[in-house]
Amino acid sequence: MYLNKLFYNIKKNKKRLGRGIGSGKGKTSGRGHKGQKSRSGYNINKTFEGGQSPLHRRLPKFGFKSKKKMFFKEIRLSDLNKINGSYINLNTLKSSKIISKKIKYIKIINTGNIDSPKKIIKLNCTKNVKIIIKKLGGIIEE
Repeated sequence: MYLNKLFYNIKKNKKRLGRGIGSGKGKTSGRGHKGQKSRSGYNINKTFEGGQSPLHRRLPKFGFKSKKKMFFKEIRLSDLNKINGSYINLNTLKSSKIISKKIKYIKIINTGNIDSPKKIIKLNCTKNVKIIIKKLGGIIEE
């Protein structure tokens, strides 16, 4: 048994504020003289900078998220091989589960190969894709 382990659960009392000069925290109770911080009900926003224009307003705005991006998808040229038949439009892509049902805009990009000629109806394509499809004998309707 040691002296330092005898009283392990003694709680230290909080300093009592405003209880006379002798207490060390009398009169102003450690708040100083005058000013907003000395008053009751004092509460200031964390971002407040004393009336100076705050940092979040001084910095320039940037960034934008397009709502169209939620409904837009790029499809590879090789994905068109998964579709049976020669006609390709938005509904055939949805029914073959290449795209989800919420997609409204599609662009076909030049990645991979295509086997047979296809007829593409009302879908956007890159220049290279248009050239490849026309070489195979396919048709692009816009």
